[in-house]
This record gives sequence, C-alpha cells and structure tokens, in this order.
Amino acid sequence: MADIEAQRNRGTRLRWQRLSWGALTLYSIAFFAFIYLPLVLIFVVSFNANPVNMMAWKGFTLDWYRNIIGLKTQLNESALYLESTDQLLAAVRTSLIVAVTAVTVSTILGTATALAIYRFRFRLRRFYQMLMYMPMIMSDIVLGISLLIFFVGFGMSLGLSTIIVGHCTFLSSYVFIVVSARLAGMDGTHEEASADLGANEWTTFRRVTLPLIAPGVVGGAMLAFIISLDDLVITYFISGPNATTLPVFIYGMLRRGIKPEIAAIASMMVLFSLIVAAIGIYVRSRGRD
Repeated sequence: MADIEAQRNRGTRLRWQRLSWGALTLYSIAFFAFIYLPLVLIFVVSFNANPVNMMAWKGFTLDWYRNIIGLKTQLNESALYLESTDQLLAAVRTSLIVAVTAVTVSTILGTATALAIYRFRFRLRRFYQMLMYMPMIMSDIVLGISLLIFFVGFGMSLGLSTIIVGHCTFLSSYVFIVVSARLAGMDGTHEEASADLGANEWTTFRRVTLPLIAPGVVGGAMLAFIISLDDLVITYFISGPNATTLPVFIYGMLRRGIKPEIAAIASMMVLFSLIVAAIGIYVRSRGRD
C-alpha cells in the first residue's frame, strides 16, 4: 500500500510539474511576443511600398531607406514625408555629440562617486546614495520641467550645452548603479596585495582597481549612451530651436502623421541599439573570463 501511495504522489507531482512548465512556456511566449512583435512590425512596415496606408501591403521597396540617406526614389515625391535629409543628418549629428559628451562626463562622475561611496564610510552615506537614485526614480516630465526652470532662471540659452548638462544629471545615476554593483562583487584583497607590494594609490587604481571594474564601467557607459540617444521627454523641454536631437525630430514628424520613413528610421535605431547591446554583452563576458 505504501508503494502504491508513493507512486500516486509521484504521478501527481509529475503532472503538476508538466502543468507548471506548460504554463510558464505559454507565459514566456506571450511575454516575448508582446515585447518583440511591435518591433518586427516596424521592420516589415519599413519595406512597404504603400506611401499612404502602412498597414495595407503594396509591395516590397527600399525607397524609404534611400529617401533617408538622400538618394532619389521611384515613388511619388509628393508622398514622401521627409522634407530635408540635411535636417535628419543634423539631428543625428546632434544626438551623437550629446550622447558622446554626456556619457563621457557621466561615466567619470558616476564611477568616481561609486568608488567614493564604496571606499569611505561617512555619516550621510545612505542619504547620498538615495540622491544618486533620485534622477532615475523621478518622472521624466518633472525632471525636464525642473531643468527648464533652472536654465531659464540662470539666463542660459537653450541649446546643445543645456541638453548635455541635462543628460549628465540623470545619466550619472545609471553609471553609478552599474559600477556600484560591480564594486559590490569585487575582491578587495587584490588592492591590499598591491599596497603591500609598495604601489601607491594611483598605481593601484590604474593597474588593479580599474581593470577589475572595467566591465561595469563599460556596461554603464553603453547603457547611458543608449538612454541618451533615445531620450525624448527631458530633451524636448531643454532643447532650443537650433539643437534638435533625433528623438525630437521623429516626434515632430509623428505630429504630422505616421509615414513609412518613420518606420525606416525606427528600424535603423533598433539595429543600432542591438549592436551596442551586443558589444556590451561581449565586453561583460570577457570581463568575467
């Protein structure tokens, strides 16, 4: 009887395990489909030859991509929505300048702050950590309005410099969190051994600490780079008429209608983000090795 009861219990457990795995599989499929199907749809629409209704397939074409880079197309010119390729390229150039500059400054500030909080124990340490989290937790529209009031209050002209300063205020937090996570798992005996061998603080940092935290620094910088390129809400408030980033440019296009050129630009941005993410994963995997 005991053997029969054990077999029944084992069969019940196996059935529940199958049901659990089946439910988990269905949930995973639904979850990833909800996230990635819109991206797949953007790619499909970007090759649709229908210039009026993107959801009605009219044939395959690369003219939307040709139009973005300024090449002549065979489609009706009146149907094309991208008025100036020069404006688009200027927006891309502005976004790259802002991203590279802001990420460079934010990586230095975020890494230095993470190292300071990791090494030193002081009275307001927890409070300082909370302040570093605030730009991430705060609503984008609140932060954008606050920065706008700050810049206007100090008489600063809205433009490239205000966008860079504004991006540094919240990108530093992302770098700080990623580097802090890396420091939390770092073995401090390497630094102690370096000091015991006679190395000064700068030599220890350059030859021991920095190589150990490099994957976290690079990962934080790449995360900040993608966030800077994609930011719209905050940039919309603090950008002037002569400094338009790519997300703000696309938003201006969307206000006049959803056209295939927008899908083509979005597809190129997704591909670029995937490339940056792949580089980040590769660097982190090399860092673990």
